[in-house]
Amino acid sequence: MNKTRMSRVGEEIKKELSLILQRGMKDPRIGFVTVTGVEVTSDLQQAKVYVSVFGSPEQREASLAGLHKAKGYLRTEIGRRIQLRHVPDLIFKLDESIDYGNKIESILRKISVEEEDKG
Repeated sequence: MNKTRMSRVGEEIKKELSLILQRGMKDPRIGFVTVTGVEVTSDLQQAKVYVSVFGSPEQREASLAGLHKAKGYLRTEIGRRIQLRHVPDLIFKLDESIDYGNKIESILRKISVEEEDKG
């Protein structure tokens, strides 16, 4: 399938999921969730949805469990909002890149402070 179509469908799903999670979800387990990316397979059968969750590891797991539970509702809402012949199956993955970036930034800050103390 055309790469530009796959990326356009992924971006549309990302936009609509973000709106649904902000306004339409009533599950208390789903906390502060941000959709960071969507990768759609070439046959549009599956979409990996990368989410970033603010909070403790327990809150992250609870939010992921809530998203997995609400998968059917989310697919239905996406089907209503986006005109697709087949709505892809949603697979939620935790995006750890923000945490990884924060960890690297703190290490660099620590090295910078140690360099200032030496010099």
